[in-house]
Amino acid sequence: QVHLVESGGGLVQAGGSLRLSCAASGRTISSYTMGWFRQAPGKEREFVAAIHWSGSTGYGDSVTGRFTISRDNAKNTVYIQMNSLKPEDTAAYYCAAKTLGLETAKEKYAYWGQGTQVVVSS
Repeated sequence: QVHLVESGGGLVQAGGSLRLSCAASGRTISSYTMGWFRQAPGKEREFVAAIHWSGSTGYGDSVTGRFTISRDNAKNTVYIQMNSLKPEDTAAYYCAAKTLGLETAKEKYAYWGQGTQVVVSS
């Protein structure tokens, strides 16, 4: 089992930045693909970014060029740096983990955190 805990959410003005962290326990995440998803009220949970154990990354269209995912296997932690934030980035952000390859479908991820809220004011 992999236990995931997100942190770093909060209120930020449009154009600002936040860095979210996802601390894992239970197992080392060095061999896992780690992902970030988000869910706004009344909307489906959507893919934001993912990082394969090899270091390769993938991003959702709406965040490409603004968000950067990274991992520190020594700390068993994954991060997402969010820059140039927009009001439409407001959502609960979730960390997730899966084995094998990098995928964007939330159904492929076996482990989930409880989420951290991000609010971007205009």
